[in-house]
Amino acid sequence: MIADKIHNTKTVLDKPETKRLLSFSAYFLLGFAFGSGRVLTQLHPFCASIVSVSKRKYVLFSGAGALFGIMLGGFSAYSFRYVCAVFLSALCVLIISALKIEKSPLALISAAFFSTLITGVILNLNLGENSAAYLLLLGESILSAGGAYFFYRALSSDYKRLRFRALPLTDISCIVISAALFLMTLSSIKILSVTPARVIAVCAALCALRFFGERWGLVFALSLGFASSLEGGEMLFIAGAFAFSVMTASLFSSLSYFASAGAFIVSSAFFCIASESSASLGIFLDSLSGALIFMLLPQKLTERLEALSENKLDAPPDGSLRQSLVLKLRFAGAAMEAISESVEQVSERIDEITRKENEGLKDKISEEEYASRELILEKTNQLRRVASDQFFSISDMLGDLAFEFDKAEVFDSAASSKIRALLSGYDIFPDSVSVVEDKYSRIRVEILLGSYSPELESPVIKNEIGKICSRYFEDGIITNFKDETMLSFNERANYLLDIGFAQHSADGHLCGDTVKIINDSRGHSILIISDGMGKGSRAALDGAMGAGLLSKLINAGFSFDCALKVVNCALLVKSNDESLATLDVANVDLFTGRCEIMKSGAPASYIIKGKSITKCELFSMPAGILRGIEFAKRTAVLTLGDLIVLMSDGISEIGEEALIKLLGEAALLSSQEGADYIIERALEIYDKPRPDDMSVIVARLNKN
Repeated sequence: MIADKIHNTKTVLDKPETKRLLSFSAYFLLGFAFGSGRVLTQLHPFCASIVSVSKRKYVLFSGAGALFGIMLGGFSAYSFRYVCAVFLSALCVLIISALKIEKSPLALISAAFFSTLITGVILNLNLGENSAAYLLLLGESILSAGGAYFFYRALSSDYKRLRFRALPLTDISCIVISAALFLMTLSSIKILSVTPARVIAVCAALCALRFFGERWGLVFALSLGFASSLEGGEMLFIAGAFAFSVMTASLFSSLSYFASAGAFIVSSAFFCIASESSASLGIFLDSLSGALIFMLLPQKLTERLEALSENKLDAPPDGSLRQSLVLKLRFAGAAMEAISESVEQVSERIDEITRKENEGLKDKISEEEYASRELILEKTNQLRRVASDQFFSISDMLGDLAFEFDKAEVFDSAASSKIRALLSGYDIFPDSVSVVEDKYSRIRVEILLGSYSPELESPVIKNEIGKICSRYFEDGIITNFKDETMLSFNERANYLLDIGFAQHSADGHLCGDTVKIINDSRGHSILIISDGMGKGSRAALDGAMGAGLLSKLINAGFSFDCALKVVNCALLVKSNDESLATLDVANVDLFTGRCEIMKSGAPASYIIKGKSITKCELFSMPAGILRGIEFAKRTAVLTLGDLIVLMSDGISEIGEEALIKLLGEAALLSSQEGADYIIERALEIYDKPRPDDMSVIVARLNKN
């Protein structure tokens, strides 16, 4: 009986009339959603976007939905302007269809851009608006064009390819961004204090982190957080909160997905408390609900997601796909930069209007109320400025990814074919072989097999692969998955670092300094010390946040400068109280000995060459104080036996003369013994409890 009902239902759904009705309804709902959705409380940039990418047979329905959504908010000069934009977009669609260029993304994007721009210009002329309004209009028009592009790619994607895991990465990215913007339009729907759209967003980001890895989790978080923050006002902080909370969850993903979800909840709670926004409780409830749904997903659904995630992500992209991805990343980066500029313009406009209102009320309200209004305005402006910086940071991150795909890595298909032929002689038949040359002209080889083979550990195979690539390789690294094995060969570096570090906590419990040591598997060893303000748990939180987030972003492939901007934004929105962390970084190239020293408010480092001790002092601001900070940088070249010493200011304050003598004595010991010795002697020199924590890293360059 049930089987017959299911069969009858499928038969009805397969009828052409039913499919057309469902398509018409879907376009009407999309038009309604993007017509009613608001950006920065009063803008509707996506109503023209969805209409301009609708096919001729669907434009009537998407246009009707958009008009209904716009008019739902009431009739005014602004709503009439968007009604005109919808009609103009629909007219452009008919013209484009008549010219038979409906498959040209440029034509559709232009339709959305000029429909939004022209109607806005006419309205501004009638209202006598100033230049700021026109700059805001330009940003809105660019946002409308960007939305049209993402909608076009999402609607044109072949979703049947998902089941074969063959949908291009660019299409997936556009689908994610389009879905995020769609959820943003539904954020006005609330059930008690819970917003279902944000609940779905949280669950989606955690699922991406669990099933598709940290990068996809961050992509989902950035996309969904950005879309949610477009509401403006008190929601501007949510982009940073989403991104950092997913980053925090990723730190615990190796334990279990319950721990990952718990970390997300705790991080979200922290941001909501720190923001002191009236929307904080609702956002926390949304995060809690989404995390709980994520933890309670049925087993059948998780199995499907796991099967979908088992993609050959290591397979090298072909040239056309890579170039297409580069273009989309650059376009998305430019769109983010335009949005940031729009936020700046809107912030200045709102600030100007609000200050005029406050001045007008100054004689009618008490001094305390006036001061309170000014304080609230200043805090709101700070949040908007930080949000603008976050959009710029996202733009830089997308630019970094574009560079990596465009120029940083080259796939040697000829060498891959030779290695595949070599392995076949040992009865090893890999699923894929990738020979990748990175931006430093160093090669790594990645071999994916369906099952483990003992012959993989043979040194003969390593030597033969080295001959094919004309390089010397380190011993292979074997990673076993569920039913697959990955064998990786990294080019052998000329040097290695012998590293030692030591710490001392001023209060005897938590140390406010955080030490991180990273090997990027591309011949670089990265040393990091982050010193949080003060001491104890609060300093430890700032230090761990600075070093942890910086190391995660560097491991993800982002540049040091881009990573610092994200860390700075995260610390700026972390708390209403002053919250800062110094960052001391040394990036040592193990092929050449070149050492790049980067500092953000950190004390001097020292390079020891024999009996010569060189002080590397760079003046810069710590992260978390001001916008737009940058690393101060210096480059040195290390040779065999040279040492580099990084330390926090708890040690450097013992005095220059005592410190130089101490370093000379520590240089005679091994790296770990030297680090321990520096801490012990520094404590003896003070001969009393110190008001600050102490951390030191000692690294010696040795022959590999």
